[in-house]
Amino acid sequence: MANLRNRVQLVGNLGMDPEVKAFDNGRKLAKFTLATNESFIGANGQERTETQWHNIIAWGKQAEIAQKYLQKGNEVAIEGRLTHRQYEDKDKQTRYVTEVVLSSYVIFPDFKK
Repeated sequence: MANLRNRVQLVGNLGMDPEVKAFDNGRKLAKFTLATNESFIGANGQERTETQWHNIIAWGKQAEIAQKYLQKGNEVAIEGRLTHRQYEDKDKQTRYVTEVVLSSYVIFPDFKK
């Protein structure tokens, strides 16, 4: 059961190319967004689709691989862990962020021709 704690799996499309930042110590951080869609029948009988956006981050070698292979629009399955953090912006307002720290992913091939 220990492997089931704080585990997130999502399948969706990248909303942007990964943005990679290199730190002075040589470590890299990649950030990107993932859109997941859920379709359902609304109260009026019409089919509706809701899109949720997720912030994804990757560190080290995962960041380098993401930069090389991931691009906006790719359909991917990701796995990671959920994190929450807060920070104070330049206007002294507290901001809250929820992110998925990437541990692995699979890119689905694009069969559209």
